[in-house]
Amino acid sequence: FAQTDTLKVLAIGNSFSEDAVEEHLSSLAQAEGLTVVIGNMYIGGCSLERHVNNLRGNLKEYRYRKFDPKGNVKEIWNYTLEQVLAEEEWDYISVQQVSSFSGMPETFNPWLPELLEFVKARQPQAEIMFHMTWAYAPNSDHGAFPNYDRDQMKMYNAIVAAVNEVVPKIEEIEIVIPSGIAIQNARTSVLGDDLTRDGYHLSKPFGRYVASCTWLQAVLGKNPVGNPYCPAGMTPEQCRAAQKAARKAVRKPSKITEIK
Repeated sequence: FAQTDTLKVLAIGNSFSEDAVEEHLSSLAQAEGLTVVIGNMYIGGCSLERHVNNLRGNLKEYRYRKFDPKGNVKEIWNYTLEQVLAEEEWDYISVQQVSSFSGMPETFNPWLPELLEFVKARQPQAEIMFHMTWAYAPNSDHGAFPNYDRDQMKMYNAIVAAVNEVVPKIEEIEIVIPSGIAIQNARTSVLGDDLTRDGYHLSKPFGRYVASCTWLQAVLGKNPVGNPYCPAGMTPEQCRAAQKAARKAVRKPSKITEIK
C-alpha cells in the first residue's frame, strides 16, 4: 500500500480485541505515517459460537466503535455483523475465540469456518486474520482459569497449540496476530510477569501497548521497534521492551523470546 492510502482494519471480537486495538494502535500507525481506520465489533466475552448465532439471526448485539485516522472515535450500539460488513470495503478483518476457550481447539468448530464463510462472502477482498489472545496472570481468579489448572504456562501452551492445530486447516486465514506470544515475551522483560489489570484484561498502558505493537507489525507490516509513540506512564525503556516483544512474536512465533 502507498503511504497515502487509507487502510481499513476491522476486529470482530470482544474485550480482548478492545485491549489490542482501541487505545494505542491509531497513535502507533500515525507515528509511522499511516492512515488507518479501525473498527471493533464488541460484545464482552463473545465466543465464536455467539458470533455465528448473531449472524444467523442478524442480531443487533454489538457495540461498534470506529476510529478515524486521527484516533477520534464514533460509537454505535445495537449494530449487526451484516451492517458492519456493508459499511466499508475492509482491507483486514480479524476474528478470535473468547479467552475461556482460546486453548481448546474443539470449541473452534464448526463456528470459525461458518463465521469466515459469512465474512468472505461479503468482503472477498479482505485479508482474514486470526487474533491469538494471551494467557491469564499467574494469580488470575477468572472462572475459566481452572480449565488450565490455574497455570499460566499451561494456558499459554494450549493457546499456541490450538491456533497451530486449527488455523492451518482454514484457507481463508492469511495472517495470525500473535498477541499471546508477544505478551508472554514481554513477561520476561522489565514490564513484569503480569501485564493485566484484573488477571486477564491487559494492563493500561503496558499490556495494551504490547498488543497494539503486535498489530502494527503483524497487520500493518511496520516494525514497532523505534516507533516514537510511547504512551504516558511508560518510560522509553519500557516502550522499547514492549516493541521488541511484539517484533519477536511476529518474527519468531514458535517460541517465547526473552526480552532484555
